[in-house]
Amino acid sequence: MELFLDSANLAEIQEVAPYGVISGVTTNPSLVAKENKDFFAVVAEISALIPGPVSAEVLATDTAGMLDEARQLAQIRENVIIKIPMTKEGIKCLPILSKEGIKTNVTLIFSQNQALLAARAGATYVSPFVGRLDDLGFDGISLVQDIVEMFKFYQLPTKVIAASIRHPLHVVEAAKIGADIATIPYKVFQQMFEHPLTASGVEKFMRDWQERVK
Repeated sequence: MELFLDSANLAEIQEVAPYGVISGVTTNPSLVAKENKDFFAVVAEISALIPGPVSAEVLATDTAGMLDEARQLAQIRENVIIKIPMTKEGIKCLPILSKEGIKTNVTLIFSQNQALLAARAGATYVSPFVGRLDDLGFDGISLVQDIVEMFKFYQLPTKVIAASIRHPLHVVEAAKIGADIATIPYKVFQQMFEHPLTASGVEKFMRDWQERVK
């Protein structure tokens, strides 16, 4: 399973990139708005820093507007993936963009039906939202698993991104059920490094070594 960073903060991305474990980046309007920068400038900076897929979401809500924005974003760099909302207007964009060779990531997926429609319309990726479903008392990871199994059964090429990840256990669960990608916030990425036994083990090793060299 690949790991994407869910962030529009260049400092976070620059810090994480040297670890060599992040294959791509996903953004959304909420994340970009926090940066108080020009949207296209943010996408250009991130896509230059990360060679892998960088998802940038259209802001228009009508098909014509989405297509116009998608084509503009796609011109920034080859690794820019166009994030399209799971709406009727958004789905109409997919076969058109697919024919033009523009890759897409359909976001705000909350059901198997939505994932199937997006995949059949030509989506490169679908992003079922784990955390937001969990917040409402549903099992977000189970939805990801159902989508993964459905795509595998019908040999659909669309990749499944486990999105709206809230904690490290979500990452582990997504890996166990075969998600192609988990896109994780900066905070969760940092938490993945941590374990109290690792910290105490390093401390003990160093203490034992200092006792030896006295």
